[in-house]
Amino acid sequence: METISLKEQFLAFKAQNPKKRIRDIAAALQVSEAELLMTSLGESTVMLDDTFEDILKEIPSLGYVMALTRNDYCVHEHKGIYTKVSFTPNAGLVLGADIDLRLFMNQWKLGFAVEDNGHKSLQFFDGSGVALHKIYLTEKSNMENYNDLVTRFRKAEQEAVTVLPADALVKSEKSDEEIDLPAFHQAWETMQDTHEFFGLLKRFGLSRTQALRLAPKGFARQTDMHSFKKVMQNCSGQQVPVMVFAGNNGCIQIHTGTITKLVEMETWFNVLDPEFNLHLRQDAIAAVWHVVKPSSDGDINSLELYDKNGEMIMQLFGKRKPGLPELNEWRKVLAESL
Repeated sequence: METISLKEQFLAFKAQNPKKRIRDIAAALQVSEAELLMTSLGESTVMLDDTFEDILKEIPSLGYVMALTRNDYCVHEHKGIYTKVSFTPNAGLVLGADIDLRLFMNQWKLGFAVEDNGHKSLQFFDGSGVALHKIYLTEKSNMENYNDLVTRFRKAEQEAVTVLPADALVKSEKSDEEIDLPAFHQAWETMQDTHEFFGLLKRFGLSRTQALRLAPKGFARQTDMHSFKKVMQNCSGQQVPVMVFAGNNGCIQIHTGTITKLVEMETWFNVLDPEFNLHLRQDAIAAVWHVVKPSSDGDINSLELYDKNGEMIMQLFGKRKPGLPELNEWRKVLAESL
């Protein structure tokens, strides 16, 4: 598809559907979001260098912004200031009180500065043109520093590039019969840190939902969306602080704190608080699991939401820090709600 013809299609679709978001327009036109942005290079979009770590280290200078990370069925938005930005060879971290991110930089391939209806943002995508993370300026942001950042990191060639088709979803999963269940159960029951769980999946060749199905007795049980919403409502009503994880293969965004205003609108279940918004598409949730993972600080309980392909949509924990046991208030809410 020629870029110019795609641009015409994009403009025509926007004119007929002014309230549609660009992600939905991309899906309707069967292209990626990044491809649509590249139709406005030289106008409202600037392509950035792929020095993403250097760009992210400059984000604290923008001050108060809104961070947005999403997958197909969950949007996680948090306002605040980027602080404590750091990188290792494998991942990046933003560890502020408000903006809390885990960044998997091998997935970051494209970056843009975008102006749309007066809103300015920095947007980052994978090689298939799927959005990984977006940073929106607010009325409190430092506009001068933003303009300087865009100037300094502007790519010399402002030309559209080819994005790759998204890889077909391939699950690394053995048959149940091939799993050494006694060894798997022992490994689960003797975990010292919840982060060991990913390594356990790789070691035994399990998908995440398969691991939950085959978990040792008492460590994973399936529940439902009604129970999940009841947990959220009780946490809201009792002001029990939680941790809400959501993201994609390039970024996980975390809210730590209370949730207050819960609103259901059509198929969406929402948290609409001043600093934190969550938008969760209920009809896409195929499974809800209550999962217990041992740690050196005691058992850690979470609720995990999955789509029909077994892909994680979001996770919910009680607020905690390493070295501290899980909140009794969180355990009480789970006992009351599940």
